[in-house]
Amino acid sequence: MRSLHLLALATMIALAFLAPLACAGQGAPPFRTEDPETPGNRHLEINFGAAGSRNPSDGDYDLPSLDLAYGLGSRMQLKYELPLAVAETRPTADDPTAGRVIGGLGHSVLGAKLRFYQRLPGNSWIWHGRSEKREGAESPEEEPSFAASIFPRLSLDNPTRSVARGVIERGPNLLLPVEVSARMGPLHLNGEAGYQFGNRDVPQSWVRGLMIGHDFRDGTQLDAEIYDRQDANRIDGLPKRRDATAELGGRQTLGRHKRVLLLLMGGRSFQTVAVERSQPSWIAYVGLRFILGPEEAVSEGKAEPGKKED
Repeated sequence: MRSLHLLALATMIALAFLAPLACAGQGAPPFRTEDPETPGNRHLEINFGAAGSRNPSDGDYDLPSLDLAYGLGSRMQLKYELPLAVAETRPTADDPTAGRVIGGLGHSVLGAKLRFYQRLPGNSWIWHGRSEKREGAESPEEEPSFAASIFPRLSLDNPTRSVARGVIERGPNLLLPVEVSARMGPLHLNGEAGYQFGNRDVPQSWVRGLMIGHDFRDGTQLDAEIYDRQDANRIDGLPKRRDATAELGGRQTLGRHKRVLLLLMGGRSFQTVAVERSQPSWIAYVGLRFILGPEEAVSEGKAEPGKKED
């Protein structure tokens, strides 16, 4: 298991140094809801940032988190994520000396995304590997007006003492979600829903997220998100936990070639914050995205860096 983690990390880092820069693509960070977008063929997307969530009794932070996504063709993506996790427990009125802050490696997350269906402007319908171009439809290279994908992600424990010390929960965990995206005039919508399989120490749970936003011409993207994760079962009679938040944030391209993006997000709970249910009071993310790859369009319908579309 340890060799698998090291091989995946070494491969992604090697790709980062071997590939030249390209233009930007889409992806989940700084938000938690994924979408069907991929970096593009032979493009590597590096998200490097800090994330945190906190309630009156404790907090969980990734300081930092490294999230890598590599495109295989225009519709597939491989993912590897590794955070440096920090767990905080604050003193209580009953025990003023109970607080502590501990850190260690978080879970290694391995994933593979497949955008299996998309609809192009002009009513051109494309399934994975097949396309139907109807009369009057636009070029198949246009950005889809509707798309759907699957994106299973497996979280594995690293060969450290992070679980034994209480920094993170025990793995493995497997998330099986479906993502959809749609364009409605000036707005884009993303949705994700799935089921996470836990283990003997971690409950199974439902996850769902919904985003709505707008892309501005200067490279600014603003979004609003609602995200909800809720336990599907109890373990050892403990209360079911819930993580339900509403967030605002976005992405801003930096530089003339738009190869680096600033990522920002902040949000608060829209449920009653209860310590026993692990509901966070607030969450936040700040980071940078770097896009590496061949000097060509990262996603369908995008112009090459430094060139204008006809």
